[in-house]
Amino acid sequence: MDTNKLKKNLKHEFDELVPIIVFFFITFQLLAFTEALMLRQYGIRLSVFLVATIQALVVGKVVLIADHFPLVNRFPEKPLSYNVVWKTLIYFAGLLAFRYAEHFIHFWCQTRNFAEANRRMVEETIWPHFWAVQIWMLVLLLTYCTFRELVRALGRERVIRIFFKDPAPPGHKE
Repeated sequence: MDTNKLKKNLKHEFDELVPIIVFFFITFQLLAFTEALMLRQYGIRLSVFLVATIQALVVGKVVLIADHFPLVNRFPEKPLSYNVVWKTLIYFAGLLAFRYAEHFIHFWCQTRNFAEANRRMVEETIWPHFWAVQIWMLVLLLTYCTFRELVRALGRERVIRIFFKDPAPPGHKE
């Protein structure tokens, strides 16, 4: 592969990845802040902001890769709402499993026993807080998927123009 093609591919990958990572960086920082505020009343201090940053990088790349699978892009010819809801549910299920595993691993490292770790996690996790963070995640994923589908349907340049530059005047057709 020649260097110009490699540079072009890397630039394309970078251009695709940056908005996703920025979105998930903000999302995970907001979730980390929410979780830290909720757990503060119990005297639990979390250094979750670095973890949230790493999670944003990983999830951003996973989402970018997942978008290329036919299962994820199941409704390209239907109204945008189909893909928005479908992708939101897929990403939410994946992140819910990830968050559950994240809590489980904490207890497994202490016990080294699957059943005991699961029992302790079920007993010791503050479930209203866990679900509050998951609801935040669902809303933020819905927002992400909505904007992502708008960009897919309208084009990146048009969305940037509509949101950050001059929108088309009323009645103007492109």
